[in-house]
Amino acid sequence: MTFFGLHFQDLVFYTLAIILLMAGLRVITTRNPVYAALYLVLAFFTAAGIWLLLEAEFLAITLVLVYVGAVMVLFLFVVMMLDINLDRLREGFWKALPIALPVGGLMAVEMVMIVGVRNFGVDKVAAPAKHPAGYSNTAELGRVLYTDYLLAFELASVVLLVAIVAAIALTLRERRESKSMDPAKQVLVKKADRLRIVKMKAEVEKIVVSDTDAAADVKESK
Repeated sequence: MTFFGLHFQDLVFYTLAIILLMAGLRVITTRNPVYAALYLVLAFFTAAGIWLLLEAEFLAITLVLVYVGAVMVLFLFVVMMLDINLDRLREGFWKALPIALPVGGLMAVEMVMIVGVRNFGVDKVAAPAKHPAGYSNTAELGRVLYTDYLLAFELASVVLLVAIVAAIALTLRERRESKSMDPAKQVLVKKADRLRIVKMKAEVEKIVVSDTDAAADVKESK
């Protein structure tokens, strides 16, 4: 099936690519940070669609669940909860422009050198082979990850574990102003340690009224 001289798959790819480029540009050009986060969500969804065209369904659903469903939603809530002064953020834009332009131009040149006609194209990159009916992208990815890239995977897991331990250690360090509690001590607390019932006799205050005050009250009542 062809449309305008293009196959349907090629037409879907070009459509998703245009949407992805426009969403990426709007992320860095929009002034509202909430709108920037929403455009980034759109970019992630579009990238997931391109992954599906490449028959990488596991990476596509991971991109949607992890980044769109968790990371970007968290970013969006944080941006909406914080009272960000946009005018102050724009104050240093023109001061950083003389340094940002050469750095951005250098990055653009490097990207053109890598992602160019010499390295990419129909004649440079062969079309992927057709997979059989029982092919599973998830199983193939797990096989490659735990065989060829097992060392890199384990190193990445160790780095993440060190980061988690460091974050917990920095958060739970003892401070004078900290009001942290020990869960083990809370579990061992009994009712008798916190509450003590004391029985006391009731005391009734006796009010003594003199005869002069009683006579005055009687006159006022009459």
